Amino acid sequence: MEAKRNYQKELENIIEAINNQEMIPKLFLHSCCAPCSSYVLEYLSDYFEITLFYYNPNIFPEEEYFKRIREQERLIRHMPVRNPVHFTQGKYEPEAFFGIARGLEDVKEGGERCFRCYELRMREAALQAKARAFDYFTTTLSISPLKNAAKINEIGEAIGREIGVPYLPSDFKKKNGYKRSLELSKAYGLYRQDYCGCVFSRGGDG
Repeated sequence: MEAKRNYQKELENIIEAINNQEMIPKLFLHSCCAPCSSYVLEYLSDYFEITLFYYNPNIFPEEEYFKRIREQERLIRHMPVRNPVHFTQGKYEPEAFFGIARGLEDVKEGGERCFRCYELRMREAALQAKARAFDYFTTTLSISPLKNAAKINEIGEAIGREIGVPYLPSDFKKKNGYKRSLELSKAYGLYRQDYCGCVFSRGGDG
């Protein structure tokens, strides 16, 4: 039986290794929302120059999508960081999400539909990271205690190998990361939505 991986420890080992380098590595960070990104930015901006990539075609309705973008941009403007944090916005293309969700509309939250959604968003992040010659890519998704960090990392690593850009392993809920995200959300007055974002999770915990 394969031993359970400690993704937080793997991340710490990578950070320790890059601390010995003269150049600050560039990280392309997919974000689902400002609250989830808050702790991740606070933590990783000490070690990486980050471009935060907002690409979430699963978000419904359209007003919710742009509300989350405004909060994301506001957080980046006001959060003090050691290394630069940039922002880039992906296309809003809900048809891409409905395409991968077809036939899985009734699947329970946290199942195969969600896994395909993770892959859709991380794949676009990896493609962008590769095109822009970034050193790593990753996602904020693992900060949520409602999301499967092992599956997120499995998908991210597979995409990274396929596209040819290193995936940064993570389990950001570890070391009180989720708790810290709640504190930062309160400190910055961030809008915290009560559903994951897609039409199937609306009204529940996504």
